[in-house]
Amino acid sequence: MNSLDARSQILLKTLIERYIADGQPVGSRALSRFSGLELSPATVRNVMSDLEEFGLIASPHTSAGRIPTARGYRFFVDSLLTVQPLDTTRVHELKGQLQPDQPQRLLNSASHLLSNLTQFAGIVVAPRKDAVRIRQFEFISLSENRILLIIVTTAGDVQNRILMTRRAYSASELSSAASYLNEHFAGLSFDEIRRRVMDELRQLRSDMTELMTATVDAGSAAAEETATRYVISGETNLLDVEDLSSNMSRLRELFKLFEQRTSLVQLLELSNKADGVQIFIGGESGLAPLDACSVITAPYEVDGQIVGSVGVIGPTRMAYDRVIPIVDITARLLSNALSSNT
Repeated sequence: MNSLDARSQILLKTLIERYIADGQPVGSRALSRFSGLELSPATVRNVMSDLEEFGLIASPHTSAGRIPTARGYRFFVDSLLTVQPLDTTRVHELKGQLQPDQPQRLLNSASHLLSNLTQFAGIVVAPRKDAVRIRQFEFISLSENRILLIIVTTAGDVQNRILMTRRAYSASELSSAASYLNEHFAGLSFDEIRRRVMDELRQLRSDMTELMTATVDAGSAAAEETATRYVISGETNLLDVEDLSSNMSRLRELFKLFEQRTSLVQLLELSNKADGVQIFIGGESGLAPLDACSVITAPYEVDGQIVGSVGVIGPTRMAYDRVIPIVDITARLLSNALSSNT
């Protein structure tokens, strides 16, 4: 496809930009007028015929004009698109909406931000279980056999768990246990802690084994809860997108996908292995309900480690030059806000 000459690329870029703006098939006369090229409509028609042969554009049955295919959008995004970064003032405004706070509130804010700015569905996948790392443990005695376990993650998330024990623990024992855990396991995930604790418990006094084991079990459950968080906002925006709402059956499948969540999370987690923004157009997602959609994702980090992803789901006919920088800067601002919690 790189063999497309400059003239063909300009016409393809013009056609896609006009279609994104108007939502109407683009004819040869319009292309001739908007492309800035001194070409006759007949010459434009010949180029359009070639582009159609390449599978980059298609002709709807009811119109003499052409519309982009998923393949055409892909070529456009990869080779023809010029993305303008958001201006500093705008970035500062967005940063103000993602102030360091409780992580769950931050994830909700990021999802709403993506949805409001794009008028599509905004989605944030919370850190995976193996990415949830511990900053601090604390124990507080509530009654003779009840202990409050406070777990603080490196992302600033706070989880409280009640531990039921067979015997009472003194304040000094609880303080010693917390010091031991913080000294040996801070910065590790619960999976790593579990593996190490099993070995090290054998070397601890047997009367502390129960407390340590209960702590690891409760912490693993807390990490599991954190890992299942998935925030999506603005799904109803898609009801107002003519390209999607014209096919109610497909729209129902899309909303079913939002409810099932697992497949969508797996798709977004692919961006955790990539550098920067990822774009899935139509069938590239491998999920049938997204055949008429594009998904734009980017990973976010806590202290330099990729832990989750943010994204936007909208129609393939979207203003990629506007949406891509929104997703990119939201991921960066979320990374900064979460990292500042540590």
